Amino acid sequence: MKALFFDGQNLSLISAPKPTPETGEALIRVRYAGICTTDLEILNGYMSFRGIPGHEFVGVVEESPDPEWRSKRVVGEINIGCGTCPACLAGLERHCPNRRVLGILNKDGAFAEYLTLPVRNLLEVPASISDKEAVFTEPLAAALEILEQIKIEPAFSVAIIGDGKLAQLIGRVLLNIGVKLSVVGKHPEKLKRFAHQGVATFLADEISLPKQDVVIESSGSPTGWELALSLVRPRGTIVLKSTYHKKLTTGPAKLVIDEITVVGSRCGRFDPAIRLLENRKIRVDDLISAEFPLEKGLEAFREAQRPDTLKVILKVS
Repeated sequence: MKALFFDGQNLSLISAPKPTPETGEALIRVRYAGICTTDLEILNGYMSFRGIPGHEFVGVVEESPDPEWRSKRVVGEINIGCGTCPACLAGLERHCPNRRVLGILNKDGAFAEYLTLPVRNLLEVPASISDKEAVFTEPLAAALEILEQIKIEPAFSVAIIGDGKLAQLIGRVLLNIGVKLSVVGKHPEKLKRFAHQGVATFLADEISLPKQDVVIESSGSPTGWELALSLVRPRGTIVLKSTYHKKLTTGPAKLVIDEITVVGSRCGRFDPAIRLLENRKIRVDDLISAEFPLEKGLEAFREAQRPDTLKVILKVS
């Protein structure tokens, strides 16, 4: 099969053996895969990953230990837990200490013609959701995770730092519950998407905001953390969505003095995301900036790194 492979230094298009499913796994032919900020960070050394990256995908099951899954169009939860530890038994495989993560940690991912995942990780995609929309299931689930972790009421003032792919989804989720939303970013064209929805927008060097109840840091840059600290009110909450390869240098003094709560937020449940897509509560198709065939994956990554680009997707099969 064709695949994009990262050797720790360079990403390249290779010919690789089709993966062999382990016990309990399905073999999935990938249709589309999305490039996200985490994939770009992997190329900078994040998680020291070596192999086939990619974790946002939609595909069709070709082989499965459960015949009912064969030929179904699916997306898949990306965390593969051991299945026996307390976290897994509580339904929190994403916090299993021995987990593998599709395209991120010890598991080849979706930038290939085929991938394997445990059947228990699969969710069928309703017919009303297109392939390109289904690619957004994983990042939309990550956006929804915020509402499972902290209570956000309509009366709250909330600021999002960042104007990229994930920030756009978080904004659409929060607008659904009616919060007073502001967004701080660096790219006027991306900020216009928020402004068209009635959101107050600010360039990072032209901020005029009172202290916020909740600040969601999704810029992907360590400077976003510094900005979040400056925007949150005493006893407010910072939700940290960014995964930085570089280390943060700020000490904890302000967190202690202002009694700020910091919540790390990563993966979310796929079921609610699929329901929102199926019911047309969240629109995602307008977030696609470009589409490339897998064979032009290196060009796709270059496009994804452009500051004015949102979602870049790969058409695999």
